[in-house]
Amino acid sequence: MSDNKIFNSVWDALEDDPVRAENLKLRSALMMEIAEKIKTQELTQTQAAEILQITQPRVSALLKGKINDFRLDGLVDMAHRLGLHVTLEVAA
Repeated sequence: MSDNKIFNSVWDALEDDPVRAENLKLRSALMMEIAEKIKTQELTQTQAAEILQITQPRVSALLKGKINDFRLDGLVDMAHRLGLHVTLEVAA
């Protein structure tokens, strides 16, 4: 008999540490929103890099979803620079 588990998130499945999984969820959500904003504004990677105050290779890594290359605070900064408003909800 197989031991199939059901997870609420891919991050819960990939990460045993619930603290790290939660951080990955937040970073992932921010990265997707930032990437979508870059796409909808039709920015080149060079233009996005200038707005985000990072290098073009970092923009490339962001758009490729290289989540381990980014910290939560840096992603919040980038979102703000693109005109996105980041809020935090803490629940028990």
